[in-house]
Amino acid sequence: MLFTRILKPDPPIADKGAVSTLAHPAMTVARPAEAAAPGAGELDRFSYADRPTPPVPRWDGDNDLSRVGRKTTSSRGRGLHGQLVQQLGQMIVSGDLGADRPLVPEEIGQRFEVSRTVVRESLRVLEAKGLVSARPNVGTRVRPVSDWNLLDPDIIEWRAFGPQRDEQRRELFEMRWAIEPLAARLAAGHGREEVQQRLVEMTEIMTHSAAQGDLITFSRADAELHSLVLQMAGNRMLEHLASIVGSSLQVSGGPATACERPSDSSVSVHARLVDALGTGDGSAAEAAMRSLLTAVHPDVEHSVPAPREH
Repeated sequence: MLFTRILKPDPPIADKGAVSTLAHPAMTVARPAEAAAPGAGELDRFSYADRPTPPVPRWDGDNDLSRVGRKTTSSRGRGLHGQLVQQLGQMIVSGDLGADRPLVPEEIGQRFEVSRTVVRESLRVLEAKGLVSARPNVGTRVRPVSDWNLLDPDIIEWRAFGPQRDEQRRELFEMRWAIEPLAARLAAGHGREEVQQRLVEMTEIMTHSAAQGDLITFSRADAELHSLVLQMAGNRMLEHLASIVGSSLQVSGGPATACERPSDSSVSVHARLVDALGTGDGSAAEAAMRSLLTAVHPDVEHSVPAPREH
């Protein structure tokens, strides 16, 4: 039996309608280096965080603009189905379920005490992400990393908390350095009035949260601002990357994937970027974006070739 070989048994579950190991859909928190690591393949290697989320002042995340670019196969908020996708996805990305490992639906259903329908739907989502493949007479097997959809927001998040976290941060940052300065130049002067106003609102939220030392609110406003810049560029392929950039900014993978922590200098550069976008100064917008990214990674100008003049 696959899961009896690689996973430790769960304690008895009182309520058959609940799965204790899948009790919280939140992303896991990276364990400190000194923490004792469980054995390879253990189910509880990725325990779900159960702490409450602090209140977010002045944040309105339900407007139409904040939903731009969210065309993903995300499994969040879908009950047992979404929780099973999270659990299996993390185990695959972490390497606990290695390439070509068979996944037997009956064993998964018994192990997690979910129906065959839930297992089937979960495996379909993982297949859409490139993590598994299902073939007649072969069954469902884990696919190698080269087949994964590495731009999928869920996979970005899972990698940011797994053994590949450092590589994930580097790759995300290099992608941002390649596309965001150009997007800022293209977006200058092209934003609708309501989009430009939303950008101004984001800088105001960042100013307030920086003064309060509120990293969560600052990061959310930061993520939306950068996503809107990609939307404004007038390039559908860049717009499609807005959700990926947003994911890279929101994962708790460390400062290598985000802008500076809340500070007056970071807020002022963001404000300079928004002003340049509003006035149509493409060169100033591009320069401001490069300043933001260089602040995240001071060595970037030495490790990434300088772009050609536009």
